[in-house]
Amino acid sequence: MAGSGHENGAVSIRPADNLAVFEVSKKPKKNKFALGCAMLASLTSMLLGYDIGVMSGAIIFIKKDLKISDFQIEILVGVLNLYCLVGSIVAGNIADWIGRRYTILLANVIIFVGSLFMGFSVNYAFLMVGRFIAGIGVGFAIMGAVLYNAEISPASSRGFLTSFPEVCINVGILLGYVSNYAFSKLPTRIGWRLMLGAGATPSIFLVFAVLLMPESPRWLVMQGKLGEAKVVLEKTLDTKEEAQLRLNDIKEAAGIPQDSTGDVVVVQKQTNSNGLWRELLLHPTPTVKHILICTVGIHFFQQSSGVDAVVVYSPRIFEKAGITSSNEQLLTTVAVGICKTIFILVATFLLDKSGRRALLLISTGGMVVSLATLGFSLTIINHSDAKLTWAIALCITMVLSFVAFFAIGMGPIAGIYTSEIFPLKLRAQGISLGVAVNRVTSGIIAMTFLSLYKAITIGGAFFLFAGIAAVGWLFFYICLPETRGKTLEETERLFGNLVGWREVDKKMKEDTTKGTTHGQEGSDG
Repeated sequence: MAGSGHENGAVSIRPADNLAVFEVSKKPKKNKFALGCAMLASLTSMLLGYDIGVMSGAIIFIKKDLKISDFQIEILVGVLNLYCLVGSIVAGNIADWIGRRYTILLANVIIFVGSLFMGFSVNYAFLMVGRFIAGIGVGFAIMGAVLYNAEISPASSRGFLTSFPEVCINVGILLGYVSNYAFSKLPTRIGWRLMLGAGATPSIFLVFAVLLMPESPRWLVMQGKLGEAKVVLEKTLDTKEEAQLRLNDIKEAAGIPQDSTGDVVVVQKQTNSNGLWRELLLHPTPTVKHILICTVGIHFFQQSSGVDAVVVYSPRIFEKAGITSSNEQLLTTVAVGICKTIFILVATFLLDKSGRRALLLISTGGMVVSLATLGFSLTIINHSDAKLTWAIALCITMVLSFVAFFAIGMGPIAGIYTSEIFPLKLRAQGISLGVAVNRVTSGIIAMTFLSLYKAITIGGAFFLFAGIAAVGWLFFYICLPETRGKTLEETERLFGNLVGWREVDKKMKEDTTKGTTHGQEGSDG
């Protein structure tokens, strides 16, 4: 839409500039309709969190009941993330076919079936079938929620709303921890089955709740349903003028002429999604190549820093720290869940104020210090014959510190950032790729942590995670531009030069300042 004019008083400026003026000059309250849509879409992500949290305690009782080895435990815990890889890739295509809303609905149905399979498992093989089904559903849920929230959210609060899936994952983790503690009092053969089967209950409600959501306006435009898209935009944005400007941006990105104003228009579509994947992976432009590097990097470092090792195996970590009672281990794990949930809630209010980049760097730096100190405390405990209360306290404190720093930045920002930087036509595939990298890395960590700490000691494992997080900090500092407050279409302009993006960002800020000044002069005139 560059080059088309829009009257604002006596001054004619480009719509993109006008939108910047609107967003800078007015700081609207959070849109309640957009807030409600984002919350409903994100609730499905809670089921992933529940699975992660509940499995941390359930494996204690599964190992006793089914008499399986640590290696089988690693596979059981981590394999869901690899199945999620399949789900996220398939979901990227499904989301473009049936829409973002029905992709999320389908995710709930699949997770419901998988949870029932796990709850009624009679042996290890049956349990693994349930993990496969649930993993496919989780891939659908994560990809669908992140994609939907990015496309339904106003630029002014996109960080706040797009962080909801991560918030719900953390709430789910906490509920899983609480479920562990509550059902641990039951007979072993019953307790762990109730822990896993309880995940089916929310899916029933969520299937119907998702039907209350409107479809994503960007998906509607890509289907040529301009009238429906405009209605949704007018509900999720603050004024009809802003909705029209945003609609024009999406039309341009989708290749629809600006003079096409009917409620339904014909859109030239890809014959199949293979062309989009080729454009994304085999023949990327410099801009897309930069975006790909940032996407793969942020998702890789988020998971390779060892967060799943801490969240899933926290009872084992506390056991190595000297807490021998399983009841005390589970109770301390609940404290980890509470801490993680509190700080992700804090992060939702900081993302649109402090920006993605600053929070990410602070978060990663804090994680490095926490992991290194945790490795130190566990090493001291491992080499001492006496019970060191101060070292145990330091270990617990560093676990809490690590999850707090993770939740305040790295946790939510990986999904938010990915959803903001891809071009419209590649967004579904790009987000599904990010989810795939995220889940595969998570799966590898979960499937190897027990073997890793047996090979290099548990303290050594966390020193390794600290080193990886430090490399991640350098990568983020060099390669990732700030995206706060920019429209999804403006964000694309920042990419194309892996280390020279700062000049583009500086120019965009200067243009925004000039646009604001011109807009004010026009109003005064």
